[in-house]
Parts: sequence; C-alpha cells; structure tokens
Amino acid sequence: MEENMKLATVEDTVEYCLFLIPDESRDPEKHKEILQMYIERIMTQFASMLVPYIWQNQPFNLKYKPAKGGVPAHMFGMTKFGDNIEDEWFIVYVIKQITKEFPELVARIEDNDGEFLLIEAADFLPKWLDPDNSANRVFFHNGELCIIPAPRKHGAVSWLPTTPPRIAQALNIISTHPEEILASESIRAAVNRRIKGYPEKIQASLHRAHCFLPAGIVAVLKQQPRLVAAAVQAFYLRDPIDLRACRVFKTFLPETRIMTLVTFTKCLYAQLVQQRFVPDRRSGYRLPAPSHPQYRAHELGMKLAHGFEILCSKCSPHFSDSKKSLVTTSPLWASFFESLKKNDYFKGLLEGSAQYQERLEMAKNYFQLSVNQSESSLAMIPGEEILTLLQTIPFDIEELKKEEANLPPEDDDQWLDLSPDQLDQLLQEAAGKKESEPISKEKEEQNYDLTQVSESMKAFISKVSTHKGAELPREPSEAPITFDAHSFLNYFDKILGPRPHESDSDDLDEEDFECLDSDDDLDLETQEPGEEASLKGTLDNLKSYMAQMDQELAHTSIGKSFTTRKQVEPLSQTTNNNSDEEDSGAGESIMAPVDVDLNLVSNILESYSSQAGLAGPASNLLQSMGVQLPDNTDHRLTSKPTKD
Repeated sequence: MEENMKLATVEDTVEYCLFLIPDESRDPEKHKEILQMYIERIMTQFASMLVPYIWQNQPFNLKYKPAKGGVPAHMFGMTKFGDNIEDEWFIVYVIKQITKEFPELVARIEDNDGEFLLIEAADFLPKWLDPDNSANRVFFHNGELCIIPAPRKHGAVSWLPTTPPRIAQALNIISTHPEEILASESIRAAVNRRIKGYPEKIQASLHRAHCFLPAGIVAVLKQQPRLVAAAVQAFYLRDPIDLRACRVFKTFLPETRIMTLVTFTKCLYAQLVQQRFVPDRRSGYRLPAPSHPQYRAHELGMKLAHGFEILCSKCSPHFSDSKKSLVTTSPLWASFFESLKKNDYFKGLLEGSAQYQERLEMAKNYFQLSVNQSESSLAMIPGEEILTLLQTIPFDIEELKKEEANLPPEDDDQWLDLSPDQLDQLLQEAAGKKESEPISKEKEEQNYDLTQVSESMKAFISKVSTHKGAELPREPSEAPITFDAHSFLNYFDKILGPRPHESDSDDLDEEDFECLDSDDDLDLETQEPGEEASLKGTLDNLKSYMAQMDQELAHTSIGKSFTTRKQVEPLSQTTNNNSDEEDSGAGESIMAPVDVDLNLVSNILESYSSQAGLAGPASNLLQSMGVQLPDNTDHRLTSKPTKD
C-alpha cells in the first residue's frame, strides 16, 4: 500500500493494516520477526470466532508486508466480501477488538469506496473533513475510533500537520496525543451501532435449511461447512461453459442423495433461493411437484449439487499431492497448534474423536487460508479441496441415512418476504433512529399534525445550500425544529402577496431590499443625497412594476392555482353578483394574499399521493428531516384541499 494508502481498484474488497506504535527500545532488525509473532498471536486468539465463520468469498487474513514508499512495515490483510456486506463489518469489529486486546497496535481499514467508516458517520462529521483531506487520518487505537484533526489556523497547534499526515507522522501523533485525536462521541456511536451485537450477531446471520444432497457433499460439508459458500458462488455465477459439466454428473451422482441440514449465511441462502433454474434432463436431477412438502429441499439440493460439481470440474482429479500435506509440514503449524490448545479451541473434546477431527480439519484450513499465506501459491482451490476430502474422509451412506431420520427442524425463511412496515423499521434502525411504540393507523391519522410538514419545509428552505448540496435542518433523532415562523411568513407575504390592509405590491422596504441584494451590498445610510434619491426612485418603480405583475397574474391560471386567504374586511360594502362586473373591478380591489402554509402542504401531499406508496421526492425529503407521513387511505382522485 502506497504512502497515501489508496486502495487498489478491486470490486467489493476491504483492506486493513495493523501498525506497531513507534518504540525506540524495539530492535529494528527484529521488526519482521515481531510482526510475524503478532500475526500468530492474533490469529490464534481470535480463532474460536474466525474458524467457524462462513465467509462469502475470502476469509480474514494477515501477512507481513515490508516497508515501502514511506509506509513502515506492518501486518496487512485483504478480503473480498462480494455481496455480503456483513463480512466487511465483521472485519471492522475484529480489527476494533484486536486494537483493544493489543494497545500497542494501530489499525487502518478502508474499502473500494475509500473511508467507509466516515461514510457511515457522514451525518456527524465536522465540516472541515472531506474526501480531499481525510487521507491517513482515520485509525483504530485502544479499541476506539480516532480521527487526526486539522488545525483551524496554520501553525495553531504545533503537533498537527496542516496537510494530510504521512503514516509515520500519524503513528507518532497517535502515540503522543491519544486523547486529543479521539473521534467525537456521535461519530464513534454511529460506527459502533453498525457493529453492535457481534460476536453473537454471527449466529443471527445464519440460516439452516433442509437440502436433498448427494452423500459425498453431505460428508464434505460435515468436515468443512464453509465450502457451502464456494458452491453457492459457483452456481450463482455460472456460465454456459460451467453448465456443460453438469449435463452428466461425474462426481456427485443424484442416486446417492439424502436429506440433510445445511448451514448458510442469509446472503448465500437468498442467492440460492432467488435463482430460477431448470436442470438438464441428462443430469438425473428430477424435482417433485411444487406442491410437494419437500419441494424446497429438493430444489436447494439440486442447485447446491450443481455448484459443487462445477467446482470439481475446474480441476484435474490428479492434482499434485504435495498440497495435501502442506499444512502440517509448515514450520508455523506446530506453534499454531499448541496455541490453539492453550486457548481451549477444542473445548475439552477427546483427541481422535469425530468432533475433535472436525475441529482439527477446520483449524488446518483456517491456518492455510489466513495464517500461512506465504505459501499461498501452493494452496488448494475449492475444487481440489473437495476432491481431497472425498478421497481421505471415509463415509457410510447408510449411517448418513440414519441421521436423516433425526434431523433438527430448519429455520423459518419469512425474513425473505419483508412487509413494507418491517422494511421501514429496518431502514429506520439502519439510520439510527430510536424505536417508537407501535401506533394504529387510525390513531396515527387522527393525531397527525400537518404543521410538521410546513415547518420542516420552511426550516429546510432557510438552511444554507451550495454547489455541494443543501443542509438538512436537523439530524435524525435530534430535537424538534425551532423556527421563527413569523419572520419567515412575513418574508413570503412580501414576495407572494400582501397581508390584509396592506398594499397589494411586494412592499419591500429599503432595509429588506438591502438585505436581499447581497451582490451590491447597498447601504442607504452611506449614500450621498443625490444617490439616495435616485435609489428610492428605483425602488418605487420596482414596487409599482411588481404590483402590476401581481394584479395581472391574479386572474391567470397560475394565479388561480394558489389558495389565498379570505379577506377579513371587504374594501367595499357594495358587491355585484354579475361575474363580469366583478372581473372588471378586480384591478381596484385588494388582492387576497397567498396562504403559504396551505399551498405548501397541499402540494407536498399531492406529490406524496402520486408516489403510490413508492419512494419519491416528497417522502425522501420529509423523511430525511424526520417527518413520517401516514399512508394514503383515500384512493379518490387527489384534489387540492380548501381552507375553511
């Protein structure tokens, strides 16, 4: 990784680096040896959590990376997480825990989007922090998120660099000023909320389902449950060439199928279920009628069997046997194995028992994929690993059929079909909003106050907007909007129409006009007498011109499209019922001012209704400000509300 720590352009990939805090007492000649020792300690200490984890594509891993381009030597890892974003956030949790267990370590993590931790906490970032100056500022230390700040003024704080720091600079700052660089509580809370629940959350992300599979696959998955991910991906990303191998199955014959319980992640299960696929007639895989009670188990098993067959077809059955004994011959394996025993990885299981052997095989594969990567060029691909297991693990189909009779129940997959309310709740939780007590729709509609809509929109308009976007009036879950509605309405009255007993022009006085004309920055008090008279004449002409425009627009379709306030006092007690006479005298009457609130709410509700329950500008804008509109239960043609 270069000095600016830019991520290589790899799709759906997360990179992480662990640095040692500078220590003058540490022997530089032994730096590599020390880092390799830390790799072994970390991977052993977290083995109980990492070994059984089912990764979408690649597991968490660490390897030594020498110093290069100003970046000191460090521990480096890269994981392709694919479609399962939870893999990335689990790695964030692991990195956070590593720095908590080893305070002498400092960690950086980013993905192909860059500083995704800052993206997660975007609502709470200081205004000075943006993608242009965030390089090498975000770290984990002592289990907490740290952001190296930028000085407000050049040289104001001697230990803060005015430009993005280099890695060596950042490590020195973290070691000497750990308290000053701690990220704000709101930023840390946003990140912690995303990883809340780990490691218990791992179990919640799994889904267990019955599958009708060939006995060979059942035996393989009993030894290496993580291989289900490779099989699902092979089926999910299949192409016509892959399917040629599935015309006639050579490795996993359909005649040997039995019912078993397979553990997926929810992401893998969804990928498998949502794919529509009809097997080739020559394959021998037949599905029962969709009404059959075990149709889903047969369909899942058929798809998974295709994935395993595709994996095995990509390698020669006579691959090099040198790979099979690679793990146990590694010089690191003996110490790694002893560390597993010290950390009670085997949970007191009897050595040589079936469960002990299963955990041992999982540890070997974990070691190969995550620790012993210096020999990764010799590592087995999934197909080779499957064929190796089939050759080395004895299994009895009759014994597996006996287990079939006592299978535990599968998990409910109703989570695949979320209702709109459940989806809204998930989105609110993801946005960090507090859960509220459920309210019936009838009560919600009765108690709903439409002033929330108008006040929120007014607050939004009053905020600053630039070429970078508009500021929201408040952040989610913050206090209600405070807004000076009186001054705001006065301003709109002057622009859109007068109040009763006022002139029917825009009636902008000199002070108001002066505030609006920021380009010229006019100040009547500093003007010369002649200039002041000329300016007043210009203002009078402008008022007269705007008044004439108001009168003309009042009788057009645009003018009539606005709802106006009723006149409190008529200008004259005499009225004429003849519509023509009313129109002819309209130019001399006081024009009713536009009701800003009513028009605003009316147009917002019309826009919301036209969305037909889908996402749209009205709901998106209001929800971003914390305003939730009730469902539209009136299916009649939308018409403008009238004011009583």
